Parts: sequence; C-alpha cells; structure tokens
Amino acid sequence: MPVTFTKVENITDAAAVKSAYVPTHPGKFEVIYAEGDYNSMLIASKPYAKGEIICNVEGATVGSKTYTSVQVAKDGHIELNSDLVYMNHSCNPSIILDMDKRIVVAAVDLKPGDNMTFFYPSSEWDMSQPFPCWCGADKCIKTINGAKFLTKEQVSNQFIALHIQELMEERDAAKAKEKAE
Repeated sequence: MPVTFTKVENITDAAAVKSAYVPTHPGKFEVIYAEGDYNSMLIASKPYAKGEIICNVEGATVGSKTYTSVQVAKDGHIELNSDLVYMNHSCNPSIILDMDKRIVVAAVDLKPGDNMTFFYPSSEWDMSQPFPCWCGADKCIKTINGAKFLTKEQVSNQFIALHIQELMEERDAAKAKEKAE
C-alpha cells in the first residue's frame, strides 16, 4: 500500500487533489473527489458480482474512536489507512465491510462507476459523529448514530458484525431484565 495515502477532509480544489491522488488499490476502486466537506466517494473501477470479495482490509492500524475509524471489537477501532476510508453510508448498501474476516464483499452486482457504500451501523455501536441520512432507501433509518440506537428489526436485512450482534444482545437482555424487575 502506498505511503502517500492522505485523507482529505475539506476539499477546496478537487482537481488539484485528484492530480496528486495515488490509489491504494489500483484497478479495484477509486476515489472521486468533490469540493466541500465529506463530499467525496469511492466507486468501483471494474465489475463485481454479488458475493465477490473485492479486497482484503490490509494496512489498517489500531486507532481511537473517531469519525474516520471503523469499530472492529466491542472496544476496539482501526484506521483503514487506504481509499476504503471514502466509503459512504447507505441504508441500502452496495458492499459489505466484514471486519470479522477483514474483507470487502460486493452486496450487489456492481459495475464500473457504482458508488461503494456500506451500512455504518453494521460495525459501529455508538458513533462519534452522528449525521442525518439522505440515502432515500425504502427502509432508511434517517439518523446514523450507531447500532446502539437501532432495533434488531431495523438491522434484520443487513450484514452485522459479530461484536455489534453481541452488544445488541447484551443491551436487549439488560432491558428485559430491567423491565422484569
């Protein structure tokens, strides 16, 4: 993986950022830079069939809970250190970020240029920077703030990491115990 990877948050000159861009996964996907805050996205560079492994998650480092980190355990986060950090959220995701296996998998058939999105609560329990969702999916959850704030029904059609499943079970058991007392 190139050591030239730098996450650009506020882009005032997309053309200049694009000209300096060195992809971390050439031929697999690329970043489309857009001016402003949080407007960039990751797109597929080639077709992928539903269920196909797009790439392994490599080069990640242990990190603290931030808006760019990905939760990988009940109390652990990583920084992706690659173009994967530009994957946006969707309630109808095009990819699965499977942090249990450390792979990225096509959730649907993808063609070149398709936006690569994942369901943030699939790995995030309580996000450091919640935001409103405008994905427009039929079952959009409207506010993206982590699985802690969702019911099992709201995530029933999504891939959910094991640590999030466990946290949801613990939360629901605690609520049931409290209710019974």
